[in-house]
Amino acid sequence: MMSENIENALNKQIRIEAESSQIYLSMACWAESKGFEGVAEFMFAQADEEREHMLRLLRYLIERGGSAVVSELSKPPSDFTSPKAMFEKVLKHEIFVSESINDLVSITFDEKDFATHNFLQWYVAEQIEEEATARNILDKINLIGDDKSGFYLFDKDVRAMIAQKPME
Repeated sequence: MMSENIENALNKQIRIEAESSQIYLSMACWAESKGFEGVAEFMFAQADEEREHMLRLLRYLIERGGSAVVSELSKPPSDFTSPKAMFEKVLKHEIFVSESINDLVSITFDEKDFATHNFLQWYVAEQIEEEATARNILDKINLIGDDKSGFYLFDKDVRAMIAQKPME
């Protein structure tokens, strides 16, 4: 049986993953409206991936006899000044998610819930990948600078990243 403390922490993470999906969905809409079709596709794919992360947690919680809570979500930001500003928010958000996962892992370790601790290792590895992807994209944006033709190629490059991402 899972402790109430771990159940609450998992439900908190479920909400964070659901809100992450909404954030990426909002970013996809912004990118699409600004003509960044590749970035929009990337963000739509990220939104789907975050939803899968949420569902994976939800199913695990139910499987372990806990009560999963589908909670109200905060409204995501919807206006971004540039792709760079948007991806800076992505990196900041992914660091926040990593910290939340680490807090959750710490709770499972303290409470000796090694099944949940083991389950969460996938999320630890996933967050390393998510942060690295955001940093990589920001590096590309910084290389481009203010070159508008560079953003055309960048958009195509980001679209290509979707196809290269390994299946979960």
